Amino acid sequence: MKKGKVGHNDTFRPKKRFEPGTLRYSLHKHAQASLNSGINLRQVVQLPPGEELNDWMAVHVVDFFNRINLIYGTVSDYCTNESCPTMSGGPKFEYLWADGAKYKKPAALPAPQYVALLMDWVESQINNETVFPVSTDVPFPKTFVPLCRKILTRLFRVFVHVYIHHFDRIVAIGAVSSGDTAGAITRSFYWLISHDYYTSRAWFSRGKERPGMSCKEPHVNTCYKHVYYFVREFDLVSVKELEPLKEMTSHICHDYETLPSTSR
Repeated sequence: MKKGKVGHNDTFRPKKRFEPGTLRYSLHKHAQASLNSGINLRQVVQLPPGEELNDWMAVHVVDFFNRINLIYGTVSDYCTNESCPTMSGGPKFEYLWADGAKYKKPAALPAPQYVALLMDWVESQINNETVFPVSTDVPFPKTFVPLCRKILTRLFRVFVHVYIHHFDRIVAIGAVSSGDTAGAITRSFYWLISHDYYTSRAWFSRGKERPGMSCKEPHVNTCYKHVYYFVREFDLVSVKELEPLKEMTSHICHDYETLPSTSR
């Protein structure tokens, strides 16, 4: 199995536990308590009083990377150069890849190649201690928030591609029913959560565990809403990038204002 796909030992590492009483452990417990208390997720994603935004953002970026990487893994055998010759999110959205190295100019790539390059790139950022410091004594770089915005924007594109172009596969593996699209998408998230496939990244040695969902979380659509509310709360993904799933989101996150329309 290629690096970057679910289940590869080089990609997903054993979950790390951290000592009670540390700042990161306290932040993790705060997030868990809020999620389990039934508080509106729009409030849950807000920066806790007294906490640093960069720390809060970093733990979520790693968590969401794990989730979206996992979701893509469920359809990766069906996302081929032949079935997906371009990385797209429906007929109106085509995504180009550029990394400033091998691909200095934006290039159209087959979806599997785009995703593989993306996951490797994100992993390299997360594992780079000058970008995601392990020690709390090492400050985050000034470019950290823009980098998080770039990471989440690109990861959201994978999410869009999977659920627009490979939804039938998600249904086929039993992750969702073939009924209402919005409900089906969120049920697939809950299925992944309930089967406990999540693992933590090496970055969590910094002292925070992921603030993700418990498998006992009763709300089927909590995972999707968690991602959406977080990126909206901190303006990390543009309206233009969110548009492909606008209709679905309006059903799931109906307590949020409707996104304005954009044109490409």
